[in-house]
Amino acid sequence: MRPQKANAPKRFNQLAVATLLALLALASSAAASNSNAAPVFEKSIEPLLMDYCFDCHDDSTQKGSLSFEDYESLTEHFNNREMWLAVWKNLRAGTMPPSKKPQPSKKERAEIISWIQNQVFQINPASPDPGRVTIRRLNRTEYENTIRDLTGVEFDAADAFPADDTGYGFDNIGDVLSLSPLLMEKYLGAAREIIAEAVHTEGPFIPTVKMWGSHFKNKEDRQPRDIPFEKPGHFTNQQHIEHPGEYEVRAAVQIKGSSEATSHSANFTLLKDDQSILSRELGWDFNKSVVVRGKSRLKKGDNKFTITLEESEPPAENEKNLDLYVHYINLRGPLDGSHRVYPDKYHQIFTEGPPDKDIAERREYARRLIRRFADRAYRRPIDEESLEKLVAISQSVDAQPNRSFEHGVAQAYVAILASPRFLFRAETQPQPNNPGKVVPVDEFALASRLSYFLWSSMPDDELFRLAGENKLRDNLRTQIDRMLVDPKAESIIDNFVGQWLLTRNVETIDIDPRRLTGERNLGKAFRIFSQDLRRSMRRETEMLVSHLLRENRPAHELLSADYTFLNEKLAKWYDIPNVKGSEMRLVKLEPQHKRKGLLSHASLHIVTSNPTETSPVKRGLYVLDNILGTPAPPPPPDIPELEEAREEAGHSASKRDLLALHASKALCASCHDRFDPLGLALENFDTGGRWRNTERGAPIDPAGRLMTGEDFKDVFELADILASGERRTDFYRCFTEKLYTYALGRGTEFYDIPVIDSIVGEVESSGGHIRDIIYKIVESPAFQSRRGDGKRFAVNN
Repeated sequence: MRPQKANAPKRFNQLAVATLLALLALASSAAASNSNAAPVFEKSIEPLLMDYCFDCHDDSTQKGSLSFEDYESLTEHFNNREMWLAVWKNLRAGTMPPSKKPQPSKKERAEIISWIQNQVFQINPASPDPGRVTIRRLNRTEYENTIRDLTGVEFDAADAFPADDTGYGFDNIGDVLSLSPLLMEKYLGAAREIIAEAVHTEGPFIPTVKMWGSHFKNKEDRQPRDIPFEKPGHFTNQQHIEHPGEYEVRAAVQIKGSSEATSHSANFTLLKDDQSILSRELGWDFNKSVVVRGKSRLKKGDNKFTITLEESEPPAENEKNLDLYVHYINLRGPLDGSHRVYPDKYHQIFTEGPPDKDIAERREYARRLIRRFADRAYRRPIDEESLEKLVAISQSVDAQPNRSFEHGVAQAYVAILASPRFLFRAETQPQPNNPGKVVPVDEFALASRLSYFLWSSMPDDELFRLAGENKLRDNLRTQIDRMLVDPKAESIIDNFVGQWLLTRNVETIDIDPRRLTGERNLGKAFRIFSQDLRRSMRRETEMLVSHLLRENRPAHELLSADYTFLNEKLAKWYDIPNVKGSEMRLVKLEPQHKRKGLLSHASLHIVTSNPTETSPVKRGLYVLDNILGTPAPPPPPDIPELEEAREEAGHSASKRDLLALHASKALCASCHDRFDPLGLALENFDTGGRWRNTERGAPIDPAGRLMTGEDFKDVFELADILASGERRTDFYRCFTEKLYTYALGRGTEFYDIPVIDSIVGEVESSGGHIRDIIYKIVESPAFQSRRGDGKRFAVNN
């Protein structure tokens, strides 16, 4: 049936209405092109859609909630970019039309794709649109890492702040990182807490020399740890003292050996050069430690200290013997204050102590300190007006009674950490009076984009230096290589991979350990399926991606790798022999191990299972969304549950039988054709990722056919298909889109198509190396530039 004329009345469905409203801002630019799009559409495109698409996507069928007839005018039809983007993706991936339906030729498919890109999306590859990025608040991970690198304070942001919202699968998306008044209050409280720890406000203090119990030895070279009361002991240590004088001595010891009171006791003594400086009779004590105090005059150079222990009263009958454990002995002094020091963290903030009296010198010193701190906190040089305001805050506090120079600087630092310039990754707006113009971001913004992409943290001194010299763009690949070998690069694994492949969920997702392990005793089941095992499962996947990144291996090796990362616990879980110890290490896989690439990782199987059984639907959707980048449309309302099919088919029916029965309904078939073969291919893995050949006593049949027509007999053939040919291209595109989204902090849009296509084409032709994808994303127009405002970049601008 041919669609009605453009002016004939037609009904709106909710999707079309929502899409139309969302795209009103783009309507004016689109209208200008409709006159060009319509003739080609009516002459060439619409007949192709009628031949290959209308059987499933007309008004009467609307599979996937999509109808090519549901519009009132061609203008409305062409403006429904959400629908056309779905059509474009499916045509490119070869998932539509389904393989069992008549297929357009390569030329016809290319003609439709080209018309969508050129006429509906109005894409001009020669003048790419960098898109709009909402100013981004630091998420919890970025805040925590930035505070660590800025102040040296290890702050637990997950405990202090509520969980961040997510968008497009990631928690660093600008549009969802809002700031409520309550969260602002929490940021202010956090700033005070962090600066109180980072900035020592009480001036220099009398230092302490610590002697650990392990520093003391007896003639048998034993340490004073678990020394029996009944056996006299003498343990000595030579301690060098740089500053002579009187010292306070504190010994922290613990009495062990009995959980109940006993009369057993012993005399504990500490001698300095054979003279007692502290002594105490020790007996049973339920405290974790006992502190014994004394004083001694210490000389410059080596001082001999001796611990002695002599039993004073034996235990009564049926009482347990006690032991002594020496934790440490502290020497604080000289007590006359002739030598004072600042704490180590003091010098992370202050280069030296403040000038004593001169107000001008104190102001200038405060100015230098605040400028350096603010430059780093704001990720760009602070302007003079803002700097003067912060210096004024510092000076006003310094002038108050019972306040110090350090108190004043600390108050200015609190103001900096509570500022929107710190909390948000603000970028200076270039040419603000030139709407729509695309300009490069300045190099300080580029440094921040790069550091938060790879490190989830602020730029380091090297990036700041290059940005200040306007040399960062000229050295991007060198800097990327340097940053990726830094330990901070683990952040891109934890945060990007953890959210892309859902490995973050492995340690918390609900799985019944008794059903999984076959152990009735819950405690024993948890000991077998332990948190350590879950953590190893997460690390297996993350370490594989980290290895590909570190060694710059091809990205598709994630699917086809004949090696993995295991420790003894995980290897035992997989029934792989000869792996010993708790350390994760690279292990070569053999065919009998039944493992190959990501599709055999327990992390995937756990996050795609129900608490008590596997879910082919969830697993198939996981592969579609995270590997192939062709997610299925949302299910229609009132979709029947799979359990209803079990009631119809009988308790002994396999999941394949249930899904076949479920998909026999016209409402369900089109989507199940996409994900059922993928999910059923993974049925040999149980909810915890262990290999199995049967379920409910019946053999598992993992064979299937993809919607694009490829046949496979098991999960390993499926992995080979996904890692080669056209499906490899799909995987490269999916991986690139996910990483592109994470890097930019926004979802990919239709105007990103030429950039992503270019990246995928160049990377695939050069071997598909994973680091090359990072290079290309960082060098892309969207990463390097921005629009002058929020409007879509004009095509001819």
